[in-house]
Amino acid sequence: MKKLLLPAILFVVMALGLNSCEGLLDDCMICSLNTYEDGVLILEQNEAEYCGTELASILAQPKETLGNTSIYWECH
Repeated sequence: MKKLLLPAILFVVMALGLNSCEGLLDDCMICSLNTYEDGVLILEQNEAEYCGTELASILAQPKETLGNTSIYWECH
C-alpha cells in the first residue's frame, strides 16, 4: 500500500505545480485605449487581448490629461 501511495502523492503534487505556473505566464486581459472629454467617452479604440509583459506595460501607463480631455487604458 505504501508503494502505491507515494507515487500517487508525487503525481498530485507535480500536477498542481504545473497548473499553478500556467496562470502566471498567461495572465491576459481585454484592453482598449479610451479618450474622455469632461468625463464622457468620445473615442474608444478596438478592444484587444494583451498578455504577459505587454499587459504589464499597459497597466503601468499613467492617465494622461490635457485640459478637460483624458486618455487612458481600460482593461477587464
